[in-house]
Amino acid sequence: MPNSGVFHDGEIAVQVRAGERAVAERRESMLRDRLNDAAGAFVASQGTVAVGAAAPDGTLWASLWCGAKGFARTNEAGDRLDIRHALGDAAADPVRSIVSAGEPLGVLVIDLETRRRLRINGVVDRSGAASVEMRIREAFGNCPKYIQKRVRVEGTVAREASAHVEQGSIFDDERRGFIARTDTLFVSSVHPERGVDVSHRGGHPGFVRSVDDRTLRIPDYPGNSMFQTLGNLEVDTRAGIAFIDFERHRALSATGRAVSSFGIEDPAHPTGGTGRYWSFTVDRWIEFSLPLSMTWKLVERSPFNPK
Repeated sequence: MPNSGVFHDGEIAVQVRAGERAVAERRESMLRDRLNDAAGAFVASQGTVAVGAAAPDGTLWASLWCGAKGFARTNEAGDRLDIRHALGDAAADPVRSIVSAGEPLGVLVIDLETRRRLRINGVVDRSGAASVEMRIREAFGNCPKYIQKRVRVEGTVAREASAHVEQGSIFDDERRGFIARTDTLFVSSVHPERGVDVSHRGGHPGFVRSVDDRTLRIPDYPGNSMFQTLGNLEVDTRAGIAFIDFERHRALSATGRAVSSFGIEDPAHPTGGTGRYWSFTVDRWIEFSLPLSMTWKLVERSPFNPK
């Protein structure tokens, strides 16, 4: 099948396998190499971005960065993104320590209250202790599906929040409990030419299932038919996942490998009708605190979440 150049071969293979290639072709115009004024204004009004990057050893990681509204901004031309003064423990965050000039970076600007999100992928121009600047290669909006509506309240510290950092190589009982409570995660994937991408996944608590102490199974709900994440995994199985516990101000970031499967529907673990899952096998994980000055209040779960 001809390749228009907008999607890479892995994405096209998954689009065809899912029977959604025609839909994806109609959405090619969504992908741009810069942000318009409206998208730039959206970025500047937000205080939460998910990020994904590759470490020097090749492992992929994902995280959630928070700051005052406007800590991420684009330039006037809309072809660069500048993220400054992210809050939290930079030494504990697995992504902040590996971002470097010349390397790819995936960013997802997300507004949990309005359920709006914007994917921005590119290459880092400059990385310092307090800021990251990147050239935008690809940007596009996503639909509001599966985002749990939350309101962020600043200036409040949760009593149960803890600054301790934990690490491991298998998902023990405590980590499996963390994952079972999760209704929001971010997944990073990579393509050798297109770079790193980071995407949102959401559902009711329990939508991510522990198969054993190293393996998770995640349903692939109906989406935008472009399959950036599964398309990357078709080419390169490396992946990073950041599970977010908003109530306890904690993130569990894991790196490993992921593979997708089609044509399987488990009624006890529904996919929303797609019959698609992806399995993640962990190599390493790190659990750390999100900024303690930030509190998110759950308003409602997404009405699109399969029950």
